[in-house]
Amino acid sequence: MKTLDLRFKTSTNKVHHLKLHYANDNLSKDVVSKAMADLAATKLFVKDGENLVAEPLAAKYVETIETPIVTAPKA
Repeated sequence: MKTLDLRFKTSTNKVHHLKLHYANDNLSKDVVSKAMADLAATKLFVKDGENLVAEPLAAKYVETIETPIVTAPKA
């Protein structure tokens, strides 16, 4: 499974991650950069007066590989 991990600088200069599951894994740099800039411009993610996505920093795909050790019995 791939997730899209977006990093933003908050309005208090912390780093905040947004992890998007089930994201399209063929997005170009330009598309992701524009989407991050548009998201930051909305100012929708505010918690306790802190804008969590004030400035786009970086984006990456993270791929998780699961290796079962013990599986549940079939019902």
